[in-house]
Amino acid sequence: MENPLLLKNQICFPLYALSREVIQHYRPFLDELDLTYPQYLVLMILWESQPQTVNQLGEKLLLDSGTLTPLLKRLEAKGLLTRKRKAEDERVVEISLTEAGQAMRSRAEEIPAKLMDAMGFTVEEMVELKQIVDKLLAKSSRS
Repeated sequence: MENPLLLKNQICFPLYALSREVIQHYRPFLDELDLTYPQYLVLMILWESQPQTVNQLGEKLLLDSGTLTPLLKRLEAKGLLTRKRKAEDERVVEISLTEAGQAMRSRAEEIPAKLMDAMGFTVEEMVELKQIVDKLLAKSSRS
């Protein structure tokens, strides 16, 4: 490789730029739901399985509780979820969806297809990209 410090030679920059670009494409769809992208991620996990503890959400989203707690408080203030300390261990906070949070799922179901359309990707291209990114994440988290 020629100069390893040239921006054009970095893997981090195109990944960073792509991440920002993808999230930017989500914005109009999430604005309709009055959600931020991180809030949408939390809801997706809870739509899949609930209750979840704060620690479980943090592990799945690669976020610490200091980042996650304010996000969860905002979702709770919107009436989309509840936070409840476990009786047997008050250090553990369980997160569950409210009826409104559960109902939002039907409104969000069309977002993945809208995103692919907005970005001009086929399903096959998205699957291929996701496989590559998952492989990179798995390798980097083992280091």
